[in-house]
Amino acid sequence: MAAKPSIPKGTRDFSPVEMAKRNYIFNTIRDVYHLYGFQQIETPSMEMLSTLMGKYGDEGDKLLFKIQNSGDYFSGITDEELLSRNAAKLASKFCEKGLRYDLTVPFARYVVMHRDEITFPFKRYQIQPVWRADRPQKGRYREFYQCDADVVGSDSLLNEVELMQIVDTVFSRFNIRVCIKINNRKILSGIAEIIGESDKIVDITVAIDKLDKIGLDNVNAELKEKGISDEAIAKLQPIILLSGTNTEKLATLKNVLSASEVGLKGVEESEFILNTLETMGLKNEIELDLTLARGLNYYTGAIFEVKALDVQIGSITGGGRYDNLTGVFGMAGVSGVGISFGADRIFDVLNQLELYPKEAVNGTELLFINFGEKEAAYSMGILAKVRSANIRAEIFPDAAKMKKQMSYANAKNIPFVAIVGENEMNEGKVMLKNMETGEQNLVSADELIAIVKK
Repeated sequence: MAAKPSIPKGTRDFSPVEMAKRNYIFNTIRDVYHLYGFQQIETPSMEMLSTLMGKYGDEGDKLLFKIQNSGDYFSGITDEELLSRNAAKLASKFCEKGLRYDLTVPFARYVVMHRDEITFPFKRYQIQPVWRADRPQKGRYREFYQCDADVVGSDSLLNEVELMQIVDTVFSRFNIRVCIKINNRKILSGIAEIIGESDKIVDITVAIDKLDKIGLDNVNAELKEKGISDEAIAKLQPIILLSGTNTEKLATLKNVLSASEVGLKGVEESEFILNTLETMGLKNEIELDLTLARGLNYYTGAIFEVKALDVQIGSITGGGRYDNLTGVFGMAGVSGVGISFGADRIFDVLNQLELYPKEAVNGTELLFINFGEKEAAYSMGILAKVRSANIRAEIFPDAAKMKKQMSYANAKNIPFVAIVGENEMNEGKVMLKNMETGEQNLVSADELIAIVKK
């Protein structure tokens, strides 16, 4: 008996309806990126491991899918090395390539390799899958899509402003109500400085980033566990729990961080971004949130995260400013800022809130019933005209029983069916049936097009 087929854990098949929904998401994001002057690039699914390794920390390195070398991958390996059973060491000899973990490191590699062809500032977007050898669980997959946009080669804060406008425009088009949260790593560095724990900035930011998930007491316990003094933790409390309007928070921070040059620089940057956006009439709320730290430590300036207001789910977009993206590849001093939309989480939010437009998920709009050779030939002429009018239409390929063809139309949620028999052909018309109302009308090809388009 043939083995039952399966797919790897943490991967998924997508049905035609699911693909229609996903394409609606990708196309909406793509259209908005184009509006703001971003250009699309693609990079290979696999990169050299030398490109990927060491860019995501020890934990990230463990989550890289490595690709076994083709040919005799045992050549050059001694029996002693084989018997040592040192998986990491053997993998480095067996594997030269790996599946990309994110789109950021491949983008950095792209910028360095193509620097002579690129016009800076370079505004690029990428919508491609990435792979992580993670433990699959609800909402966490081994293969998933990222929708990134970055501007590199410019320090201007207008880039941050435009990225927030992009976020606002995309979610307004989706009709998803969101809160755009903003912070600045310089503010966090300033806070660490004034509480006397500058060398613990990473531990502090990693802990307070979890405030939403684990609560204040657990955050404080984690800070203590990392060796941060009780006095420093006490000084941190009013800052973490800062409330009020964005203007009030900024005013308080100016006082609190008055002795920290880097902290005040972060306040100044945040003030510019928030004040500029204030004049842009955003449809969604934007909030300065000091607990926002973002897990990735390469952020150096503004950081962003987007939360859906009507669904319990993690962040659905994130990003920030980084000062030396390409430095790891020997091209120092290229500043950039970027965002990434979480397509899979947006998919879940749109599903839960039933926000997909009907036209986004419906495929065929019109089906011609096939009664035989003569009728099919007549229908094909009208079908060509219908498709020229940009109506998605098809003809049932076989002269099957009417019941079977109508069941096909129902199963595919096709809203209109065209019926062509002897009488219709004699009159040069088509019987058009509205599958929702059951109403039938004898119409010309032009009338049919007008009705379906309406």
